[in-house]
Amino acid sequence: MRRHQPVPIGAGTVIAAVVAALITVLAGLVAVAPKARAATLTRIGDFGANPGNIQMHLYVPDNVAARPGVLVAMHGCNGQATHFHQQTEFASLADRYGFLVIYPQANKSANGLSNCFDVWSNEALRHGGGSDPVSIVSMVNYVVRRHNGDPARVFATGFSSGAMETVNLLATYPDVFKAGAPFAGVPFGCLGPPGCNDRTPQQWGDLVRNAYPGYTGPRPRLMAWHGTADDVLNFSMLQKEVDQWTDVHGVSRTPTSTTSPQPGWTRRLYGSGQVEAYTVSGAGHNLPHPGMAVHAIRFFGLDGAGPTPTPTPTPTPTPSSTPGGDGRIRGVASGRCLDVPNSSTADGTQLQLWDCHGGANQRWALTSSQELRVLGGKCLDAAGTGNGAGIQLYSCWGGANQKWRVTPDGMIVGVQSGLCLDAAGTGNGTRLQLYSCWGGANQRWTLGAT
Repeated sequence: MRRHQPVPIGAGTVIAAVVAALITVLAGLVAVAPKARAATLTRIGDFGANPGNIQMHLYVPDNVAARPGVLVAMHGCNGQATHFHQQTEFASLADRYGFLVIYPQANKSANGLSNCFDVWSNEALRHGGGSDPVSIVSMVNYVVRRHNGDPARVFATGFSSGAMETVNLLATYPDVFKAGAPFAGVPFGCLGPPGCNDRTPQQWGDLVRNAYPGYTGPRPRLMAWHGTADDVLNFSMLQKEVDQWTDVHGVSRTPTSTTSPQPGWTRRLYGSGQVEAYTVSGAGHNLPHPGMAVHAIRFFGLDGAGPTPTPTPTPTPTPSSTPGGDGRIRGVASGRCLDVPNSSTADGTQLQLWDCHGGANQRWALTSSQELRVLGGKCLDAAGTGNGAGIQLYSCWGGANQKWRVTPDGMIVGVQSGLCLDAAGTGNGTRLQLYSCWGGANQRWTLGAT
C-alpha cells in the first residue's frame, strides 16, 4: 500500500499536494449491462449529460420501495465503484430498507493517483459548471425518472476523494442533495486556491454560499466522520468541516450534545441536527468501518419507511382532524398549544407548548400534501427518525419528515418515522419530540379547537 504525508496545516497547500494524499485500496471490474436488474450492480450506459465522462453503476434491491430514496456512494482515489459496492454496507442496507444506490466510477488522475473525483476544477466548484458534479446529478435525475425515485430523498456519501465529492455536491447542488455523510474528507473548496489553509468559519461558509450564488433554499445536513490517526488527510479536517457547515446553517459551533454511540466513537451534534461530527479514536484513512454505514442511513432517514412502505393516505379534512377556525393544535394533557417561540421563521427553531392565544404562530394548516404549515409557508419538521428526535420549524421542501398523518383519536404520526408527536411535559416552554405511539394524553391533540 502506498503511503503519503498528511495534508500540512497552516501552510500554503497546493492542489497537487492534497490530491496526491487521496488513496484507497478499492479496485475491480464490472460487467456491462443495458439496464438495472434487481439485486445486481449494473452499468448504465446512457444516463444523460455526462461532461465528466464518468461511468454510472446502479444497485436496485429486490424489495425496492414504491417511492425509493436515492443514495450516491463514491469510492476514493485509485478505487473502483464495483469494489466500493462490495466492500461497504450500503447495498445490504438498501436490501433492508428499499432505497437505490448509485455508484459512480471516477476517472481523473493527479500526481500518480488515478480514478479520483474532480473537486478542484473551476467547473466542479460551481453550480451548473460541468465536470463530475453535473454527471452525478444526471445520474440522480435518471434514477428518479426511470425508477420512480423520490427527489425529496436524495443523499450522498463517500470515502476520501468520494467524501470530498460528497461535500462538493452538497455545496454546488443543495437543491438536489438533502444531506451527506463524508468519511475522511475535507471541507468544500479545500482543493481550490489558497488550499486548506486556516480560514474563519464565515470564510469557509462563504465558499459554500458562493458555489451557488442567489440560492435561498434549505441547505443540506452534514454527518462527517474522521479517524484521529488518519495519516493521509489530517484529523483537523473534521473541525474545518464543522466550522464550514455550522456557519452555512447559522448554528453555534458549540455542540448541543456530545455522546459516545460506541466505544472509541465520539458524536457531536450541532444545532438541532443540521451538523453531526464523528471522531473515531485510533482510526486511520480506512473508513467506513463495519457498523458505520447504518448511522449514515439513519441520519438520512432512509431507514424509516422499510423496503416496501405502504403509502399513507392524506386524511380527509374534517372538523376533528384538520386545523380549522383559528388553526390551533391543543395538547389534551396540557391544554396548551403547539407554538413557534417568538414567531421566529428561522429554520431549526424548536417548537414548544404555550398558552393558547390564537396568534399567527399558533395557527396551523394541514395541506393536501400532509404538511402542517404555519407563518406563511414554514413546516412542522422532524429533525430525526428515532425516539427523542426534536420537532422544529423548517422551510417546506416536501420531505417525508415533514408529512404527518392525523389519527381518529387525535395522534399526529410522522409519515417517515411512524412515531408520534409527543410532549414530554405540560408546562409553557415544553419542547416537542417524536416518540413511539402509545396513546397517552401527551400524544393526543385537538386540531382546530376553539
